[in-house]
Amino acid sequence: MGLPLTLRFAKSGVSVLGLDVDQKKVDAINEGRSYIKHIDADTIKSAKDSGLLEASTDFSRVAEVEAILICVPTPLNKHREPDISYVLESGRSIAPFLGRSAGNPALAKDRETGDGGQGSGNETGDSSPIPQISNSPIPLPKLVILESTTYPGTTDTDLRAVLEDVSGLKAGVDFHLAFSPEREDPGRKDHSVKTIPKVMGGYTEACLKRCVDLYSLALDNVHPVSNCRVAEASKLTENIFRSVNIALVNELKMVFHEMDIDVWDVINAAATKPFGYMPFYPGPGLGGHCIPIDPFYLTWKAREVDMHTRFIELAGEINTQMPDYVIGRVAEALNNEKKSINGSKILLLGIAYKPNVDDDRESPSYALMEKLEAMGAALSYNDPHVPVIKPTREYPQFAGRQSVEISDTYDLILLATHHEDYLSFDFRSFSSPIVDTRNCLSHRPKKYFKA
Repeated sequence: MGLPLTLRFAKSGVSVLGLDVDQKKVDAINEGRSYIKHIDADTIKSAKDSGLLEASTDFSRVAEVEAILICVPTPLNKHREPDISYVLESGRSIAPFLGRSAGNPALAKDRETGDGGQGSGNETGDSSPIPQISNSPIPLPKLVILESTTYPGTTDTDLRAVLEDVSGLKAGVDFHLAFSPEREDPGRKDHSVKTIPKVMGGYTEACLKRCVDLYSLALDNVHPVSNCRVAEASKLTENIFRSVNIALVNELKMVFHEMDIDVWDVINAAATKPFGYMPFYPGPGLGGHCIPIDPFYLTWKAREVDMHTRFIELAGEINTQMPDYVIGRVAEALNNEKKSINGSKILLLGIAYKPNVDDDRESPSYALMEKLEAMGAALSYNDPHVPVIKPTREYPQFAGRQSVEISDTYDLILLATHHEDYLSFDFRSFSSPIVDTRNCLSHRPKKYFKA
């Protein structure tokens, strides 16, 4: 998520230093290469050649910059509880370098005017005009912005505590602090980092003003909110909305199948209503770093106030069981051939969690592979965007496997991701049954099943 934003700032004429612990990514940036398939290498090379983009693993260089944007993973641990260790470790890495020059008069002015402190525009949601920060040549406090999706309170409590404890400085006075959630949808053509409105909340009014000023340099629309927690909650709400609605259509898919009703026909018909309805589509499960994970950040946090997020938990239960439902349909298709899953050769189409990208984080394809192999299937995969499977936290056993050619030599073909390459592929002559979890194939074989 950090690279698209980095490139957007550089394209706007802002000098950017990219910091990462992965030396391979740093080397790629400094050599003008891309390590993300949907990001063009020419864009990186152009930013690098302009002198506006540089990458490093040296976190002491935080001392050189005016603003630090933290874009790191926020996964769930094995107990499905929030893991903000990457956020906190990032905080510990940058904290020693947050100070301004000693005896800075602007710092004294901040203290005298009460510009900092937790109560200013943070607890009360004060919407009074944001004070203007002086244009004095004296260096301003550094600005720290967390972009990683997380539970409300992470920025102004957990991250703030680490930054203050390690640095000995005070948030809102000696450095500014804000939260602005990532809004990136890899592979989209109709929206971009530049055009997607950017939500942001500050620890104080001055923190928010600095945040607005920064993002306004590169983005078309900014949307300030009253505090960090509102901004954190807004991102969770966006992803919970999608999770719950996807769970709804996944459940309808199973119900309508038993009634011999095509759920995709139903959705397309309902989508003709110009108000009060928004189409969502079923699939083999949830993927990506956001929707399968983020809702449970609120579930965990809600327990602190003795609340139970029943919609979120039920949606998670339904979406998590989708791979099992798909495998049931695979078993039906093989049974029609007088075969079982055990001993069958199966080709899985699509490892990426969404079409036309190489992002395989939390992909339901891995759950399908693991379950089918546990049942005795001999499984291969094809994905033009993932030629080799990289190591993952949950499925390390698949690392190193390579994509194979699509052929009619399998007992069954299972389509999990609707890449463009598959939409027009001619399967009409195939004798292998195909189970399509996305209702996306144009040239279908006679033995065609939806799941």
